Amino acid sequence: MNVPVGFLAKLWSLASFLPFFVLLLLLGSAKALLIGPVAAAIVFLGDSAVIVGLWPAHFVWTYCCVLATKRIGPVLKILAVVFLPLPLLLLPVLGIVGSLLVGIGYGVFTPLMATFEAVGEGVADKLSHCFLDGTASTIRGACMVVRDVTDFCFHSYFSFMDELSEKMGDDEAPIDIKLSYLPRSFLVALVAVPLDVLMITGVALWKSPCMLLKGWQRLCEDLVGREGPFLETVCVPFAGLAIILWPLAVVAGVIASFLSSFFFGLHAGLVAYQEASFQMGLSYMISAVALYDEYTNDLLYLREGSCLPRPKYRKAGSAKYETGRDKDEHNVTAASAEKQHQGQRKHRRVLHRSKTFMETIQRLRPIQIWDWLFRSCEINGRILLSEGLISSEDIEEFITKGKGKKLSIKLPAWCILHCLIRSAKHDTHGLLISDDVEVTNFNWPKDKVFDWMLGPLLVLKEQMKKLELTEDEELCLQKLIMTNANEKPSDWEDCGFPSSDGVKRAQLQAIIRRLQGIVANMSRIPSFRRRFMSLARALYLEAIDAGTIDGSRKVECKVKADIASEELQSRDVGDTKGSSNGTSVDVDMV
Repeated sequence: MNVPVGFLAKLWSLASFLPFFVLLLLLGSAKALLIGPVAAAIVFLGDSAVIVGLWPAHFVWTYCCVLATKRIGPVLKILAVVFLPLPLLLLPVLGIVGSLLVGIGYGVFTPLMATFEAVGEGVADKLSHCFLDGTASTIRGACMVVRDVTDFCFHSYFSFMDELSEKMGDDEAPIDIKLSYLPRSFLVALVAVPLDVLMITGVALWKSPCMLLKGWQRLCEDLVGREGPFLETVCVPFAGLAIILWPLAVVAGVIASFLSSFFFGLHAGLVAYQEASFQMGLSYMISAVALYDEYTNDLLYLREGSCLPRPKYRKAGSAKYETGRDKDEHNVTAASAEKQHQGQRKHRRVLHRSKTFMETIQRLRPIQIWDWLFRSCEINGRILLSEGLISSEDIEEFITKGKGKKLSIKLPAWCILHCLIRSAKHDTHGLLISDDVEVTNFNWPKDKVFDWMLGPLLVLKEQMKKLELTEDEELCLQKLIMTNANEKPSDWEDCGFPSSDGVKRAQLQAIIRRLQGIVANMSRIPSFRRRFMSLARALYLEAIDAGTIDGSRKVECKVKADIASEELQSRDVGDTKGSSNGTSVDVDMV
């Protein structure tokens, strides 16, 4: 869209757009009033039923795992047993309230956004889409939300607890706390909480008029010039609503500052414990106010830094409590960022920025990286099925019982490892997920979960580069990662691995174990299980039709019924296998 230049052009653009915008807003609001209560009821009742129904099992199993685990020391275990009832009793209450808020938000805003999205670029028959989009798809999406919550409560939670109960490695030590450090920590927290609450709340109140005026000024300028949030048609209703409700946003910011100040004060007690110093805890108490002031200055585009004192609250050598792995990840990420910034490999096409509001949301949900992973699992799954490294029993176990690490953990781990090998061979700065798409820290999705994965993957890529694998080693590695335990060096004895270098074998085993740990964490994300289950069903039917495996007739009928049901649910919500609203990334993993 071309932004109008000049006052008269901007005024005419605004005047001609307002009637069109008002009609779409009224239509979207009408659909929200009709569809919203139904979707909200589905999310609220479904999620609440799952959370409350599984709460007794969660309560009992949490205590069992905490008492049985050896990863927690005796002192910390006693404190956990004493204080666990409070969060566990609050869990169903918070779950019910959260389900209500999520249901209302989803039921109201999804039909409204779909109405404005229907008049976007590239949409044929805009009139019918304006009336139909966001109706049935919202109901199906609400059902999908309930399913994801069910997966998280029924599978992800118990997976976390099982990991807590696992046997520790020989080089691991239990986590515990020192009782002698607790008095000074409690005393620092007792002093820091009221002081930080008073000071941070005072800074927030002092800067709230500036936030109010600057926000109104920026939003009004964007409204007149059709820039910023007003450039996209679908964003206009929410940007316009932001002008009206901006005072409430300022009040919410002050309240959020007040609530966060309690955590600043409590963190001062944690610093006193970590540094074993009463003075360092008090220093953080003072520095926290300066840190907050500096953050708000950056947020409001005021002067850099802060005029408030900021004493050092870490001793030398413990500034960030970085482990060697954390430092390596930081150095690798920083080096790749610097090289990328210098403009090397400009011929590669990076992931495109989305052009519509819905695609922007999907980008923030890292849907493109998600699509690449599942597409890669689909391609490599076919190969492994044809080579006999995945059997019908493996797929049937995952489909019927929801378990099976060989399929849900080892297959994605091999796909990521293959990506690391390709990236190392091409000497890329990031991760080469296809022949012309390179993911770096510049275009990596801005999502905390995925941010935690980028650093380790870049470190592993550099390690793979130093290992310099041959083609025979890569082929053997594919078999080993799918069939062997890879827990200790003896697991690779008589495996046919071409290299006899014991150090190289140990490094590869460590890389595989770390990748499997990353995938295990990814598998606990609710949408992962739903999409991987769809992938497993599709692979199962395809392998039966091709004669690659002999499947069970009962399981085959169940899979066909489930696929037919999923196709009805995902037809309009853009969650089909291998792509999502045109944002999928083509993969060439073979």
